[in-house]
Amino acid sequence: MTNIRAQITGVQGYVPDYVLTNDELATMVDTNDQWITSRTGIKERRILKGENQGTSVMGIEAVKGLLKKTNTTPEEIDLIICATTTPDMVFPATANIIGDAVGAVNAFNYDLQAACSGFIYALTTGSQFIETGKYKKVIVVGADKMSSIIDYTDRTTCIIFGDGGGAVMLEPCEEELGIMDSILRSDGSGAQHLHMKAGGSRKPASAETLKNGEHYVYQEGSSVFKFAVTNMADVSAEIMEKNNLVGDDISFLVPHQANKRIIDATARRMGIGEEKVMLNIHRYGNTTSGTIPLCLWDYEPQLRKGDNIIIAAFGGGFTWGAIWLKWAYDPK
Repeated sequence: MTNIRAQITGVQGYVPDYVLTNDELATMVDTNDQWITSRTGIKERRILKGENQGTSVMGIEAVKGLLKKTNTTPEEIDLIICATTTPDMVFPATANIIGDAVGAVNAFNYDLQAACSGFIYALTTGSQFIETGKYKKVIVVGADKMSSIIDYTDRTTCIIFGDGGGAVMLEPCEEELGIMDSILRSDGSGAQHLHMKAGGSRKPASAETLKNGEHYVYQEGSSVFKFAVTNMADVSAEIMEKNNLVGDDISFLVPHQANKRIIDATARRMGIGEEKVMLNIHRYGNTTSGTIPLCLWDYEPQLRKGDNIIIAAFGGGFTWGAIWLKWAYDPK
Protein backbone atom coordinates (compact mmCIF):
# COMPACT_ATOMS: atom_id res chain seq x y z
CA MET A 1 0.00 0.00 0.00
CA THR A 2 1.13 3.52 -0.74
CA ASN A 3 1.87 5.61 2.34
CA ILE A 4 -0.49 8.58 2.02
CA ARG A 5 0.11 11.69 4.10
CA ALA A 6 -2.06 14.75 4.55
CA GLN A 7 -0.42 17.89 3.21
CA ILE A 8 -1.47 21.50 3.61
CA THR A 9 -1.97 22.85 0.10
CA GLY A 10 -3.28 26.30 1.00
CA VAL A 11 -3.94 28.62 3.92
CA GLN A 12 -6.10 31.72 4.29
CA GLY A 13 -6.84 33.99 7.23
CA TYR A 14 -9.40 36.61 8.15
CA VAL A 15 -9.49 39.29 10.83
CA PRO A 16 -12.18 41.94 11.43
CA ASP A 17 -11.52 45.57 10.55
CA TYR A 18 -11.95 47.06 14.03
CA VAL A 19 -8.65 47.47 15.90
CA LEU A 20 -8.78 47.58 19.71
CA THR A 21 -5.51 49.09 20.89
CA ASN A 22 -3.92 48.97 24.33
CA ASP A 23 -4.53 52.70 24.65
CA GLU A 24 -8.26 52.23 24.07
CA LEU A 25 -8.35 49.41 26.62
CA ALA A 26 -6.75 51.79 29.11
CA THR A 27 -9.91 53.90 28.92
CA MET A 28 -11.98 50.86 29.91
CA VAL A 29 -9.94 49.24 32.70
CA ASP A 30 -7.02 50.17 34.96
CA THR A 31 -4.13 49.36 32.64
CA ASN A 32 -1.73 50.91 30.14
CA ASP A 33 0.22 50.03 27.02
CA GLN A 34 3.50 49.39 28.85
CA TRP A 35 1.86 47.08 31.40
CA ILE A 36 0.09 45.00 28.74
CA THR A 37 3.05 44.82 26.37
CA SER A 38 5.57 43.81 29.05
CA ARG A 39 3.38 40.99 30.36
CA THR A 40 1.86 39.63 27.15
CA GLY A 41 3.57 41.09 24.07
CA ILE A 42 0.19 42.30 22.78
CA LYS A 43 -0.21 45.78 21.26
CA GLU A 44 -3.63 45.46 19.64
CA ARG A 45 -6.36 42.96 18.78
CA ARG A 46 -9.24 42.80 16.27
CA ILE A 47 -12.91 42.86 17.31
CA LEU A 48 -15.87 41.65 15.22
CA LYS A 49 -18.54 44.34 15.49
CA GLY A 50 -22.17 44.46 14.35
CA GLU A 51 -25.44 42.67 15.00
CA ASN A 52 -25.85 38.97 14.23
CA GLN A 53 -22.13 38.60 13.56
CA GLY A 54 -20.79 35.27 14.86
CA THR A 55 -17.67 33.17 14.47
CA SER A 56 -19.04 31.78 11.20
CA VAL A 57 -18.58 35.20 9.56
CA MET A 58 -14.82 34.88 9.93
CA GLY A 59 -14.80 31.19 9.00
CA ILE A 60 -16.84 31.85 5.85
CA GLU A 61 -14.49 34.59 4.67
CA ALA A 62 -11.43 32.44 5.34
CA VAL A 63 -12.88 29.45 3.47
CA LYS A 64 -14.02 31.56 0.51
CA GLY A 65 -10.52 32.97 0.21
CA LEU A 66 -9.00 29.50 0.54
CA LEU A 67 -11.18 28.05 -2.22
CA LYS A 68 -10.22 30.87 -4.56
CA LYS A 69 -6.54 30.60 -3.68
CA THR A 70 -6.41 26.84 -4.29
CA ASN A 71 -8.64 26.90 -7.39
CA THR A 72 -11.09 24.58 -5.68
CA THR A 73 -14.83 24.48 -6.29
CA PRO A 74 -17.07 24.20 -3.21
CA GLU A 75 -18.54 20.96 -4.56
CA GLU A 76 -15.11 19.28 -4.36
CA ILE A 77 -14.89 19.61 -0.56
CA ASP A 78 -15.47 16.35 1.34
CA LEU A 79 -15.34 17.62 4.91
CA ILE A 80 -15.15 20.84 6.91
CA ILE A 81 -14.01 20.73 10.54
CA CYS A 82 -14.35 23.95 12.51
CA ALA A 83 -12.32 24.31 15.69
CA THR A 84 -14.01 26.92 17.86
CA THR A 85 -14.79 27.74 21.47
CA THR A 86 -17.35 30.38 20.47
CA PRO A 87 -19.79 28.71 18.06
CA ASP A 88 -22.55 30.83 16.57
CA MET A 89 -25.00 28.81 18.65
CA VAL A 90 -25.09 25.55 20.60
CA PHE A 91 -26.44 23.86 17.49
CA PRO A 92 -26.26 23.55 14.57
CA ALA A 93 -22.48 23.31 14.24
CA THR A 94 -20.73 26.43 13.04
CA ALA A 95 -19.03 24.21 10.45
CA ASN A 96 -22.49 23.50 8.98
CA ILE A 97 -23.20 27.22 8.75
CA ILE A 98 -19.86 27.76 7.00
CA GLY A 99 -20.41 24.83 4.63
CA ASP A 100 -23.83 26.09 3.62
CA ALA A 101 -22.61 29.65 3.07
CA VAL A 102 -19.74 28.62 0.79
CA GLY A 103 -21.77 26.05 -1.16
CA ALA A 104 -19.95 22.90 0.01
CA VAL A 105 -23.01 20.79 -0.76
CA ASN A 106 -21.13 17.48 -0.84
CA ALA A 107 -19.28 17.93 2.43
CA PHE A 108 -20.21 16.79 5.90
CA ASN A 109 -19.25 19.23 8.61
CA TYR A 110 -18.74 19.32 12.36
CA ASP A 111 -17.24 21.40 15.15
CA LEU A 112 -14.40 20.46 17.47
CA GLN A 113 -13.86 22.13 20.83
CA ALA A 114 -10.51 21.97 22.59
CA ALA A 115 -10.09 25.66 23.51
CA CYS A 116 -6.75 27.08 22.34
CA SER A 117 -5.56 23.63 21.20
CA GLY A 118 -8.62 23.25 18.98
CA PHE A 119 -6.85 23.85 15.69
CA ILE A 120 -4.10 21.27 16.24
CA TYR A 121 -6.68 18.73 17.43
CA ALA A 122 -8.77 19.44 14.31
CA LEU A 123 -5.75 19.37 12.00
CA THR A 124 -4.71 15.98 13.35
CA THR A 125 -8.29 14.70 13.10
CA GLY A 126 -8.72 15.97 9.55
CA SER A 127 -5.45 14.38 8.49
CA GLN A 128 -6.77 10.93 9.44
CA PHE A 129 -9.54 11.16 6.82
CA ILE A 130 -6.89 11.89 4.19
CA GLU A 131 -4.41 9.24 5.35
CA THR A 132 -7.01 6.46 5.21
CA GLY A 133 -7.77 7.36 1.60
CA LYS A 134 -11.38 8.09 2.50
CA TYR A 135 -11.36 11.74 1.39
CA LYS A 136 -9.36 13.95 -0.96
CA LYS A 137 -10.12 17.50 0.18
CA VAL A 138 -10.63 18.43 3.83
CA ILE A 139 -10.84 21.99 5.12
CA VAL A 140 -9.85 22.71 8.71
CA VAL A 141 -11.05 26.02 10.12
CA GLY A 142 -9.89 27.62 13.36
CA ALA A 143 -11.86 30.70 14.39
CA ASP A 144 -13.15 32.43 17.50
CA LYS A 145 -15.08 35.55 18.43
CA MET A 146 -13.56 35.80 21.89
CA SER A 147 -14.98 39.29 22.39
CA SER A 148 -18.38 37.62 22.83
CA ILE A 149 -17.29 35.91 26.09
CA ILE A 150 -14.87 38.48 27.53
CA ASP A 151 -15.64 40.80 30.44
CA TYR A 152 -14.23 44.19 29.47
CA THR A 153 -14.09 45.24 33.10
CA ASP A 154 -11.69 42.36 33.93
CA ARG A 155 -8.16 43.39 33.03
CA THR A 156 -6.79 39.89 33.59
CA THR A 157 -8.62 38.63 30.49
CA CYS A 158 -9.75 41.55 28.34
CA ILE A 159 -6.18 42.54 27.47
CA ILE A 160 -5.41 39.09 26.07
CA PHE A 161 -8.10 38.03 23.65
CA GLY A 162 -9.18 39.10 20.17
CA ASP A 163 -11.28 37.86 17.24
CA GLY A 164 -10.02 36.16 14.09
CA GLY A 165 -9.64 32.93 12.22
CA GLY A 166 -8.16 31.01 9.36
CA ALA A 167 -8.49 27.86 7.29
CA VAL A 168 -6.21 25.31 5.64
CA MET A 169 -6.78 22.81 2.86
CA LEU A 170 -5.65 19.23 3.43
CA GLU A 171 -5.04 16.94 0.45
CA PRO A 172 -3.26 13.59 -0.11
CA CYS A 173 0.47 13.43 -0.70
CA GLU A 174 2.68 10.42 -1.47
CA GLU A 175 5.96 12.31 -0.95
CA GLU A 176 7.75 12.79 2.37
CA LEU A 177 5.75 15.96 2.97
CA GLY A 178 2.76 17.00 5.05
CA ILE A 179 1.85 15.99 8.57
CA MET A 180 4.58 13.65 9.76
CA ASP A 181 3.70 13.16 13.42
CA SER A 182 1.60 14.55 16.26
CA ILE A 183 1.34 14.31 20.02
CA LEU A 184 -1.92 15.38 21.67
CA ARG A 185 -2.53 15.55 25.41
CA SER A 186 -5.17 16.64 27.92
CA ASP A 187 -5.64 16.91 31.69
CA GLY A 188 -9.18 17.52 32.92
CA SER A 189 -7.98 18.50 36.40
CA GLY A 190 -6.98 21.85 34.91
CA ALA A 191 -10.61 22.81 34.24
CA GLN A 192 -10.81 24.72 37.52
CA HIS A 193 -8.15 27.18 36.37
CA LEU A 194 -9.64 28.20 33.00
CA HIS A 195 -13.32 27.90 32.13
CA MET A 196 -16.66 29.61 31.65
CA LYS A 197 -18.87 29.00 34.67
CA ALA A 198 -22.35 29.14 33.10
CA GLY A 199 -24.09 28.59 29.80
CA GLY A 200 -23.72 24.82 29.58
CA SER A 201 -26.04 22.03 30.71
CA ARG A 202 -24.57 22.02 34.23
CA LYS A 203 -25.52 25.64 34.79
CA PRO A 204 -27.89 26.91 32.09
CA ALA A 205 -28.28 30.61 31.42
CA SER A 206 -30.55 32.42 33.86
CA ALA A 207 -31.12 35.91 35.20
CA GLU A 208 -28.87 34.99 38.12
CA THR A 209 -25.96 33.74 36.00
CA LEU A 210 -26.14 36.88 33.88
CA LYS A 211 -26.23 39.10 36.96
CA ASN A 212 -23.20 37.30 38.41
CA GLY A 213 -21.19 37.63 35.19
CA GLU A 214 -20.77 33.88 34.78
CA HIS A 215 -20.87 33.87 30.98
CA TYR A 216 -17.34 35.24 30.65
CA VAL A 217 -13.93 33.58 30.52
CA TYR A 218 -12.61 32.86 34.01
CA GLN A 219 -8.85 32.43 34.27
CA GLU A 220 -6.38 31.98 37.10
CA GLY A 221 -3.52 33.56 35.24
CA SER A 222 -0.57 32.32 37.31
CA SER A 223 -1.76 28.69 37.37
CA VAL A 224 -2.45 28.64 33.62
CA PHE A 225 0.89 30.29 32.89
CA LYS A 226 2.84 27.66 34.86
CA PHE A 227 1.06 24.76 33.17
CA ALA A 228 1.39 26.31 29.72
CA VAL A 229 5.09 27.14 29.99
CA THR A 230 5.94 23.61 31.08
CA ASN A 231 3.64 21.55 28.89
CA MET A 232 3.82 23.45 25.60
CA ALA A 233 7.61 23.54 25.81
CA ASP A 234 7.89 19.89 26.84
CA VAL A 235 5.62 18.51 24.12
CA SER A 236 7.46 20.54 21.47
CA ALA A 237 10.77 19.11 22.63
CA GLU A 238 9.24 15.63 22.87
CA ILE A 239 8.07 15.53 19.25
CA MET A 240 11.52 16.66 18.11
CA GLU A 241 13.30 14.02 20.20
CA LYS A 242 10.86 11.33 19.03
CA ASN A 243 11.72 12.11 15.40
CA ASN A 244 15.46 12.76 15.88
CA LEU A 245 15.16 16.46 15.12
CA VAL A 246 17.38 19.20 16.54
CA GLY A 247 17.03 22.97 16.53
CA ASP A 248 19.03 23.37 13.31
CA ASP A 249 16.57 21.08 11.49
CA ILE A 250 13.59 23.32 12.26
CA SER A 251 12.63 26.11 9.89
CA PHE A 252 9.80 27.51 12.01
CA LEU A 253 7.99 27.07 15.28
CA VAL A 254 4.30 27.96 15.00
CA PRO A 255 3.25 28.52 18.62
CA HIS A 256 -0.19 29.30 19.92
CA GLN A 257 -0.22 33.06 20.47
CA ALA A 258 -1.24 33.27 24.12
CA ASN A 259 1.65 35.07 25.76
CA LYS A 260 5.06 36.16 24.47
CA ARG A 261 6.81 34.75 27.55
CA ILE A 262 5.28 31.30 26.98
CA ILE A 263 6.36 31.42 23.33
CA ASP A 264 9.91 32.41 24.28
CA ALA A 265 10.15 29.57 26.81
CA THR A 266 9.01 27.04 24.19
CA ALA A 267 11.61 28.26 21.66
CA ARG A 268 14.39 28.02 24.26
CA ARG A 269 13.37 24.48 25.18
CA MET A 270 13.52 23.53 21.49
CA GLY A 271 16.92 25.18 21.03
CA ILE A 272 15.84 27.59 18.29
CA GLY A 273 16.32 31.34 17.94
CA GLU A 274 13.55 33.90 17.81
CA GLU A 275 14.13 34.38 14.08
CA LYS A 276 12.51 30.95 13.61
CA VAL A 277 9.42 31.73 15.70
CA MET A 278 6.20 32.81 13.99
CA LEU A 279 4.85 35.75 15.95
CA ASN A 280 1.80 37.96 15.42
CA ILE A 281 0.46 38.20 18.97
CA HIS A 282 1.31 41.91 18.96
CA ARG A 283 -1.19 42.44 16.12
CA TYR A 284 -4.05 40.07 16.96
CA GLY A 285 -3.73 38.99 20.60
CA ASN A 286 -4.99 35.52 21.47
CA THR A 287 -7.66 34.47 18.96
CA THR A 288 -7.88 30.99 20.58
CA SER A 289 -8.52 28.50 17.72
CA GLY A 290 -7.50 31.13 15.18
CA THR A 291 -3.92 31.82 16.22
CA ILE A 292 -2.11 29.04 14.36
CA PRO A 293 -3.82 29.38 10.95
CA LEU A 294 -3.37 33.16 11.20
CA CYS A 295 0.36 32.65 11.79
CA LEU A 296 0.64 30.30 8.82
CA TRP A 297 -1.25 32.84 6.69
CA ASP A 298 1.02 35.72 7.74
CA TYR A 299 4.23 33.75 7.21
CA GLU A 300 3.19 31.78 4.10
CA PRO A 301 5.40 33.89 1.77
CA GLN A 302 8.46 32.85 3.81
CA LEU A 303 7.74 29.11 3.73
CA ARG A 304 9.46 26.74 1.32
CA LYS A 305 8.68 23.20 0.22
CA GLY A 306 10.28 20.73 2.63
CA ASP A 307 10.57 23.14 5.57
CA ASN A 308 10.34 21.38 8.93
CA ILE A 309 7.67 23.08 11.03
CA ILE A 310 6.66 22.42 14.61
CA ILE A 311 3.16 23.57 15.60
CA ALA A 312 2.44 23.74 19.33
CA ALA A 313 -0.50 24.84 21.46
CA PHE A 314 -1.85 24.86 24.99
CA GLY A 315 -5.41 25.62 26.05
CA GLY A 316 -8.16 25.35 28.62
CA GLY A 317 -9.17 21.89 29.65
CA PHE A 318 -6.20 21.59 29.97
CA THR A 319 -5.36 20.60 26.39
CA TRP A 320 -2.02 20.73 24.62
CA GLY A 321 -0.01 19.15 21.86
CA ALA A 322 2.45 19.47 18.99
CA ILE A 323 2.56 18.58 15.30
CA TRP A 324 5.58 18.06 13.07
CA LEU A 325 4.90 18.78 9.43
CA LYS A 326 6.93 19.28 6.30
CA TRP A 327 5.64 22.22 4.30
CA ALA A 328 4.37 21.06 0.92
CA TYR A 329 4.75 24.00 -1.47
CA ASP A 330 6.73 27.09 -2.37
CA PRO A 331 5.14 30.57 -2.33
CA LYS A 332 2.74 31.07 -5.22
